[in-house]
Amino acid sequence: MNSLAAAVALGGFSPQPNPNADTVEAATLIVSYLEAIGVEYVFGVPGGAIEPLYNALAVSMRRGGPRPVLARHEAGAAFMADGYARETGRLGVCVATSGPGATNLLTGVACAYDNGVPLLAITGQPSLPLFGKRALQESACTGVNTVGMFRHCTRYSTLVSHADQLENKLVNALMRASQLPHGPVHLSIPVDLLRTQIEQRLSPEGLKGLLVKPSMIDEDAVRSLFKLVQDSRKTVLIIGGGCGEAIDALMHFCELTDSSFVTTPDAKGLVQPHHPLYRGVFGFAGHMSAHKALRDGVDLVLAIGTSLGEWTSGAWSDSVLNQRLVHIDAADEHLLRSPMARQHVRGRIRTVFERLLDMMHIEQASLGLPWAGADVGRVRFAANAADKVHLAEPEKVHSNDTPIKPQRLMTELSRRFPPTTRFVADAGNSTAWAIHYLELRNRRMGLVPVASAASVDGDTVGAQALPAALAPQPQRRGERRQDHAGWLRVLMDFAPMGWAIGAAVGIARGKPDCPVVCITGDGSYLMNGQEITVAAQEGLNVVFVILNDSALGMVKHGQRLAGAEQVAFELPQINYAAMAAAMGIAGHVIESPEDFAALDMDTILKRQGPTLLDVRIDGEEVPPMSLRMQTLDSIQD
Repeated sequence: MNSLAAAVALGGFSPQPNPNADTVEAATLIVSYLEAIGVEYVFGVPGGAIEPLYNALAVSMRRGGPRPVLARHEAGAAFMADGYARETGRLGVCVATSGPGATNLLTGVACAYDNGVPLLAITGQPSLPLFGKRALQESACTGVNTVGMFRHCTRYSTLVSHADQLENKLVNALMRASQLPHGPVHLSIPVDLLRTQIEQRLSPEGLKGLLVKPSMIDEDAVRSLFKLVQDSRKTVLIIGGGCGEAIDALMHFCELTDSSFVTTPDAKGLVQPHHPLYRGVFGFAGHMSAHKALRDGVDLVLAIGTSLGEWTSGAWSDSVLNQRLVHIDAADEHLLRSPMARQHVRGRIRTVFERLLDMMHIEQASLGLPWAGADVGRVRFAANAADKVHLAEPEKVHSNDTPIKPQRLMTELSRRFPPTTRFVADAGNSTAWAIHYLELRNRRMGLVPVASAASVDGDTVGAQALPAALAPQPQRRGERRQDHAGWLRVLMDFAPMGWAIGAAVGIARGKPDCPVVCITGDGSYLMNGQEITVAAQEGLNVVFVILNDSALGMVKHGQRLAGAEQVAFELPQINYAAMAAAMGIAGHVIESPEDFAALDMDTILKRQGPTLLDVRIDGEEVPPMSLRMQTLDSIQD
């Protein structure tokens, strides 16, 4: 049985053969499959070993199919594909030539692997007859083994060594990327095979059928969970980054049971931060109110869609990792991190909670009573609901000091951008400030009654009054609901500097009619800032906010807090607005809150291209990074 047939048999799906099967160039077949599954853009840097794929993309672009977006560095291309996948729910695709093109791509692919983002990475190779002859940039099994390198940071990595393998291996890769746990896949293809004529055996409809997500559920486990919830006097939810498509069901569950909820850092953007049951972020740069919510008289903690790694578990806090915990996830590898839990529930999270809600409503109807402790009508959005989230140093969000406080900067960003904005925070201090202080503010607080649960760009609420600015908007024709991210996107685990710069471009390319704000540091910008020219070339409305303190901020503050030698964190004083101007990009230097107030936001938000804000922050302000220091201290001990 060949690999395609085996995959089909395991998936329980009978593919439709292509009745008009004909031979096409291998590169054309690849692009036609991407077009069939809705991929619009391919991010990459061309080269000789990948040239036939770019030829096929040029043809597809002319007929309205996928088109290439030229990155400035292959890691940036992978970051763009990452952002595009998070925004659209489609597969992100990045390509690179052989040798250094492939190794440059590795960091971005590894980032997607550790953050569960579905990507397809395609890298080239010299012609097969040249293997082992030291061809230029040879990087298969006979040279620098890039296929082996990718094998350690992908869900599937393979060399296509014969033309007959291509369709099978491509379909296998697409299936693996679309299944849980999500992640990147990699195909390494010699240039002569890309030019080979092959027969396309699978129709577009058959391909799409193979990629349908199964709604897995363990019925016995859900019934056991139902009984635990029934018996619990106080339940708290930890909502993780894997809950995107289930957030409406989770909010309905919280309201029905009157359960407070906290989020992991990567899930803050999935929820409405003004919800009265929200208690803040638990984990790195989180809120004391979230830690308190998990300790005070809690019978049951439901950790949902989270890996329970360092940043998402509060550095493996005993307030979570105990026998009050029920860990709910579709990925076995996540459940392996909570062996002390009272119960594991495996399955697609949306399906699990829809079934749990069905049981609760059946119970409610049979008794003729509301669910125990619930008063659904009591839950309402309120302007002061955020008071339940306790900020560190709340007075600094209103500070008028110069240079501007990072806390005040987050407040200004929250206030001055519309609710449809996508915020992306880079690794380092940018992540810490955004997780703790950034909010999704509502520019209009008038209430619009909503009869049933509604989802708005990843922010979902239950049967309640919605702020008018968050009321559902008509979707574009063919647009899919965003299932994976939300209004704020940050990295967990593998967190490369500069990710947000490329990701912001990919997000904007996937959703060009919503503003994107990239919050990054000067260190990250010096690494990957050249990708701003991609936003300019593509005419994308991305606002790049550089936290300029002439330092690797997290390194500087980490050294100080640890009592270590203060060394190798200094960066030069640079006018990044002037650099932007040299690229034909609008730039502004911000030194004070007054400078921010003077910005013409209407012009910035309407601009067909990027804007750079060079924000001279108070570099002496210490970000909320105590959790990271706690972990480092434990390692030293």
